[in-house]
Amino acid sequence: MVMVNRGNIIWIYNQPRGITYMYSHSGNAAIADFEHYVEKHQKKKERKQRKLKQSGLNLEIIEALTPTQQAVFDSYYDGQIIVLHGCAGTGKTFLSTYLAVKDILDRVENKRQLIIVRSVVPTRDMGFLPGNATEKMKVYETPYKDLFQNMFNRGDAYEILKGRGVVNFTTTSFVRGQTWDNAIVVVDEAQNLSFQELHSVITRVGENSKIMICGDGKQDDLTSERFKQQSGLSQFLNVLNNMRSFDIINFKTDDIVRSGLVREYILACESLNTNIYN
Repeated sequence: MVMVNRGNIIWIYNQPRGITYMYSHSGNAAIADFEHYVEKHQKKKERKQRKLKQSGLNLEIIEALTPTQQAVFDSYYDGQIIVLHGCAGTGKTFLSTYLAVKDILDRVENKRQLIIVRSVVPTRDMGFLPGNATEKMKVYETPYKDLFQNMFNRGDAYEILKGRGVVNFTTTSFVRGQTWDNAIVVVDEAQNLSFQELHSVITRVGENSKIMICGDGKQDDLTSERFKQQSGLSQFLNVLNNMRSFDIINFKTDDIVRSGLVREYILACESLNTNIYN
């Protein structure tokens, strides 16, 4: 815990959550108030955790498997906005989703929701799928159901949290006109978004919200012979490089954790300079 006195204002910074409390008291009173607040906060958190356990939801403790994954944890708890960029199979989507869910479930005040955003590429054929827009999007939610199953060790965790309003899934087809307050936004498969789509997504982020972006320029489906469109990820990253709020963390083949086979295959593709996505 760090206390900084700035005139009549006392700022107290609490690690590792990165929460800042502000008081207009003397230092001693601020400490006393802070300790009372922490005790009250802890009791609320324990009640919330008991409620989750009663419903059978218990978030697994996940630790970093590589130094690059650890950099993601560190950056997130430092309050940075993170771009996770690089190889397939490195845990980019899993890490960003896990950190968001843990953050949300740990909170008892200033509640947030997780909003997962992605493009409907690689199919772009939602109109040919049966059902309304909500039913069509369910196809693209399957990977996240699997992630939540691993996080909570039960298959219906995603649906339970979605039913409670903790998780929301949408595609770039529906983001215009929205404002995402009190949210943690995870943009997945960002390489399949045009610059205009990425622009639309980031400008939806409202008050008390943050965003994490996951992508791999080498898995770009937009520039394939089928779609012949331009991915906006590279241009978007150039913009973010000029923003202090963002940490761009690059994953390489050494960070592949999905399996040894995936690592071996991607290394073979790179050694042959094989572009498997076009």
